[in-house]
Amino acid sequence: MFRAVGSVLKRNTQAFNGIARGSATSSHRAFTSKITAATITSASSSRLAGNSIYGLRSLLKGQNASLYRKMSTAAAASISSESKEGLKLLVTGGPQARKWVGTWLFGSAAWVFSMVVLGGVTRLTRSGLSMTDWKFTGEFPPLSDEAWGLEFEKYKQSPEYKRVNKGMNLEDFKFIYWMEYAHRMWGRGLGIMFALPFSYFLRKGYITLRLGVKLSGLFALGAGQGFIGWWMVKSGLEEPPSEYSQPRVSPYRLAAHLTSAFAIYCGLFWTALSVVMPEPPAESLAWVRGAAKVKKLALPVSLIVGITAISGAFVAGNDAGRAFNTFPKMGDTWIPDNIFEMKPLLRNFFENTATVQLDHRLLATTTLLAIGTMWWFTRRLDIHPAVKALIGSTVGMTAVQVTLGVSTLLSYVPVSLGSAHQAGALTLLTLMLLLNHTLRKPSPSLLKSLPQVVKSNFS
Repeated sequence: MFRAVGSVLKRNTQAFNGIARGSATSSHRAFTSKITAATITSASSSRLAGNSIYGLRSLLKGQNASLYRKMSTAAAASISSESKEGLKLLVTGGPQARKWVGTWLFGSAAWVFSMVVLGGVTRLTRSGLSMTDWKFTGEFPPLSDEAWGLEFEKYKQSPEYKRVNKGMNLEDFKFIYWMEYAHRMWGRGLGIMFALPFSYFLRKGYITLRLGVKLSGLFALGAGQGFIGWWMVKSGLEEPPSEYSQPRVSPYRLAAHLTSAFAIYCGLFWTALSVVMPEPPAESLAWVRGAAKVKKLALPVSLIVGITAISGAFVAGNDAGRAFNTFPKMGDTWIPDNIFEMKPLLRNFFENTATVQLDHRLLATTTLLAIGTMWWFTRRLDIHPAVKALIGSTVGMTAVQVTLGVSTLLSYVPVSLGSAHQAGALTLLTLMLLLNHTLRKPSPSLLKSLPQVVKSNFS
């Protein structure tokens, strides 16, 4: 995921360096250093999905490298000066401050990514209901045999123990307890990791009002995640409606928890990109016009990707992945007979196992077709090579994600494949965010300075 970001930003850095040789602006060189440092940090901060989208680096490496070496002088000037027309930087204090803030935000986004994956592993190992109480400030884990016995006795009173884990021994309980405890404490660690640098940068005056409002909103949403998480877990500690039902959390609350995590991640990642890459890659008006055409397709495709990811939360909440473990048919039929058996009708789309899984299959297929269509209609457009590479990588990641989904279903949702599939969803969303960010309209000062087409003698 962050390897892809690194590749695109690195190409932009090379382009800025080409201009700097002509203008010799020290502020521009400092900004180039900022982008490079932030890129390296972000690229090394997460390896969860690096292999699946490693192709982006290869694509960028082989496509007309000379076109990346130069950007317009006006573009460099507008980025290196905070007072240029039409470009308002989110961070004050110069290139070094932007490097620090960008690194911090990319690190925070990587932390949220790891939280999502850890949450998936916690759910797949059925560890989420092992802690039967919650404190906002957290608590120390059991450190003695007596304390462990007390926690185990609390768990024995829960519906999950009585109906699913009857006879579980203390050692097995310790495993699921530590999984849930790690997930909760990792979230609290994120809060500290975000709040302390945020306070420091505010005191130094690096954060503009616009950025401060955005980050305050993200911090509030992150703090609310703890409450949403407990609200979700609490639903799984209640007695199921039927004696034949297994205890599990509400699919609505699980979807709210996961959607909120995705929203926080997207907000952090987009903001980090805006800090380190205030201008999109643009070397000609023809490329800008091409990017505008791609954007008309990328926005609705991004919406489809997001809806598909949210539908996956309802698959998880209903344990729908453990039913109809065949593909492409669902059992012996293409469409099960009971997809509309619940009343009112709308409940089927969120609570009926057959309908929820069918929806997710259809949405995943729609996502694959939509991204493939976007690639087909944009392959002959005159657009920046970085945009072409991103579209190609998105197609590749979509194919990987569909393969992971089918493999997870056919294998009856093993922890490894299930967590990889969840990480793949966030990786695909990351690529769509990066694509949309790269397709932004340049500032007026940069637009005025761009030639109609890229000169063929660039070197």
